[in-house]
Amino acid sequence: MNLNRLVKASLRTDQGRVRDHNEDFVISREPTSGEDETQNGWLYIVADGVGGADAGEVASQFASESTVKHYVNNNDMADPGERLRESMRSANKDLRQLVVDRGNYARMATTMVAVVIRDQRAYISNVGDSRGYHLRNGEFRQITKDQSLVAKLVEEGAITEAEAAVHPRKNVILYSLGSERDPRIDLFEQPLEPSDILLLCSDGLTRHVSDQEISEIISSVEPETAARYLIDLSNKRGGEDNISAAILHFNPKPSAVKKNANSEPASQVRQSKRSMWLFTAILSLLQTFLIVLVWLLLSV
Repeated sequence: MNLNRLVKASLRTDQGRVRDHNEDFVISREPTSGEDETQNGWLYIVADGVGGADAGEVASQFASESTVKHYVNNNDMADPGERLRESMRSANKDLRQLVVDRGNYARMATTMVAVVIRDQRAYISNVGDSRGYHLRNGEFRQITKDQSLVAKLVEEGAITEAEAAVHPRKNVILYSLGSERDPRIDLFEQPLEPSDILLLCSDGLTRHVSDQEISEIISSVEPETAARYLIDLSNKRGGEDNISAAILHFNPKPSAVKKNANSEPASQVRQSKRSMWLFTAILSLLQTFLIVLVWLLLSV
């Protein structure tokens, strides 16, 4: 089936230069038919696991796949944003149960940022400090709010942004999936316009690449090239953490209204043709009258 590519996406994750394994996980769930697109939209997730050993990588993958599963199954929910958030809550319960079942980790958790794109709107939900950004006409801004200790201290005025960047506890997150019974899961809604770009990423990217650099890169090249370049740049600057990025170019198909914007409906076309014939007939009669009138005057 020739499904219109509403979203042109690239998702990449990398171990980095320091960590001995990758606890990040990226996943997408794209529609396979027009009906699927209408019902479910386009779903993308970036998760950053925490917990040490293999706990973090298990947590990020398990919670992401669980979120996708619950989102697809919750298709009776009308609101895409609440449907996404409820799916993340369910994934949190599943992950907590997994910890109980395995019985060998005191903590197995993950941050998550996810987006559903449907009906020319983006519904972005996050827990922890993985981020969602929006770029339009050169204006690049963070949509999500970091649920971290330093972000809270900055918000309260206790420290500055510059101090937060070098704070000894800058990696402390306040909420995550798997570690709390009911974590705070934020939800943001963003209207989309043609050529808008969304970025989901883990903090392994933003610790090495500035917002301005990210904006310039994702706006100048295709998503696949941009994602690869951002990860390479992060690694060149130290690669201190796992690095993940999902770059999403929004390219909506023209609506029926837009398709017909420069053409008239059939009834209006027929009416226009009748009016044109009537106008031509009147103009011909007037021209004939003037010719006869001029002939009579010249004959006198």
